[in-house]
Amino acid sequence: MGMFKKKVRVSNIKETDRYFEEEFWVDTGALYSFIPEDYLERIGAEPNVTRNLILADGRQDTRLLGFCNFHIEGLEGTIPCPVIFAPKGSLFLMGATALEIFGVEVDPIGKQLKPIAAIIG
Repeated sequence: MGMFKKKVRVSNIKETDRYFEEEFWVDTGALYSFIPEDYLERIGAEPNVTRNLILADGRQDTRLLGFCNFHIEGLEGTIPCPVIFAPKGSLFLMGATALEIFGVEVDPIGKQLKPIAAIIG
């Protein structure tokens, strides 16, 4: 699949004036979005639970999970999304959960996110 990035504004759920903007790799193979913990700490994001993960290289890890508001460049709205508190220096990854929450699919050839109709029922 063709890899590409999208700019995302990530903000604290309760204090939306605390935010950062960064280029995220769109990663349909990742369930959750992955953000270095030092960025999340800077905006005051708080973890809610832990999650057991299998990383791309096959290693297993347990990481904290919390929620942040996402505003994805080129898409409408700001929506809360689950995020994994990744180790410092990690890549910024936008996972499948955020893509589903925003109601988009990935066009790897055109390197863009395309709205899809939500199926209910």
